[in-house]
Amino acid sequence: MALTRDFKETVAARARRDPRFREALFTEAINAYLGGDLTTGKAILRDLVNATVGFEELAAELDKPSKSLHRMLAPHGNPSTENFFGIVNALQKKTHVKLRVTAKAG
Repeated sequence: MALTRDFKETVAARARRDPRFREALFTEAINAYLGGDLTTGKAILRDLVNATVGFEELAAELDKPSKSLHRMLAPHGNPSTENFFGIVNALQKKTHVKLRVTAKAG
């Protein structure tokens, strides 16, 4: 089911005002990626970009066209490793969230 504009705007507004919510979104996006759910990971990262840095500012920081970044985070997009970690790094700076990966034995 597609999300409505009102829902996306509600998520974006909360992400802008609530640092813990931004952290939870960011964590969920990376966990989705690490769990193999790339579509969800990209969707959450896209929402986080829209709510924080914006695609134009992100494009300037990464020296990439904003349309390319939109395509990378689209459902069928496939960002290179360099672009993916560039996006993650820029989001960490903007959101003041520092991600750390830990491993647990199954």
